[in-house]
Amino acid sequence: MAEFATVSTCLWFESRGEEAARFYVSLLPNSRIEAILRDPRDDRALVVYFVLGGTPYQILNGGPNFTLDEAASISVMTDNQVETDRLWAALTADGGKEVQCGWLKDKFGVSWQIVPKVVPRLFLSEDRAAAGRAFQAMMTMVKIDAAAVEAAYESP
Repeated sequence: MAEFATVSTCLWFESRGEEAARFYVSLLPNSRIEAILRDPRDDRALVVYFVLGGTPYQILNGGPNFTLDEAASISVMTDNQVETDRLWAALTADGGKEVQCGWLKDKFGVSWQIVPKVVPRLFLSEDRAAAGRAFQAMMTMVKIDAAAVEAAYESP
């Protein structure tokens, strides 16, 4: 029997929650489906319990009463630009939409921000002028280009 997290984020889907959870766990290490609670009448997934990058989530297939929006989103800190590019491509494929500043909306309607780990480190620098340049560079981007943000940080 699955061990359930004491606290997890629940995302409300109309009906494609199992498909979304399976897609999400394929993207990040330390991810897995924990359990699927199915409707005994038709075997449809009602709740999918899963771990994404070590963090517990659940998806509720609750019908059209509530819709996903940017008020709940998933943020992923990537180790490098290759990982940023890979996740960006996977999440914007098949109907996903690019937004700005590392934000996107996937084909299921979930909002994500994909951020190279170096970027918040630059923003938190004690050199506030350099941090400001890095921030301004990021504000012009759709997908974050870590090298360009670092270059803005370095050049006065």
